[in-house]
Amino acid sequence: MTAIRLLLVDDDPLVRAGLSLMMGGAQDIEIVGEAADGGEVEALVDRTRPDVVLMDIRMPSVDGLTATRRLRARQDAPQVVVLTTFHADEQVLRALRAGAAGFVLKDTPPAQIVDAVRRVAAGEPVLSPTVTRQLMAHAAGTAADDRRARARARVAVLGEREREVTLAVGRGLSNAEIAAALFMSVATVKTHVSRVLAKLDLNNRVQIALLAYDAGLLDEDRPGRDA
Repeated sequence: MTAIRLLLVDDDPLVRAGLSLMMGGAQDIEIVGEAADGGEVEALVDRTRPDVVLMDIRMPSVDGLTATRRLRARQDAPQVVVLTTFHADEQVLRALRAGAAGFVLKDTPPAQIVDAVRRVAAGEPVLSPTVTRQLMAHAAGTAADDRRARARARVAVLGEREREVTLAVGRGLSNAEIAAALFMSVATVKTHVSRVLAKLDLNNRVQIALLAYDAGLLDEDRPGRDA
């Protein structure tokens, strides 16, 4: 099995040492480099070609948000997992909108951080439905009316089936769960997800979920709303 190539980015050398220690115990993960600031990331990515970047969100020179945005704008960009100390934080939301595949708290148990790296490398977002709802609740307090209007204009280009899949992704369903709910094959779900990403110029499922919320699709689909 090819090892997952991981780049660690944190301005605290003790945090980097701790991450290196816990990741070094995983046989399927190879640490290919470390950076102390977001400004070092692009050059390191060019040299080391990581699959995943574990990125601190707060750094004194170039922060993780800026570094994530720069990385995700590149072709063949690595996946990014944001390191943070808060569940629902505006910086986290901005990093997710910029293309991060998810986030982990710095006090997360080591085994869960290792699992998050594996999941992101496999193309899965690192956001549970519970955490997604927390983020969406925070977004509700910061979203402006014009954001909803822009989001609705974007999802308007989707076909009916693509819109249904977008809503299901926003609800946190897996491909298998979407397939069962919408009576289609998993392969067909994957095709619809790929089309949604392409049509909306998005990087991953997390961004689909955020856009679905911004557009108010989840409000329209609240359980019991017609009861």
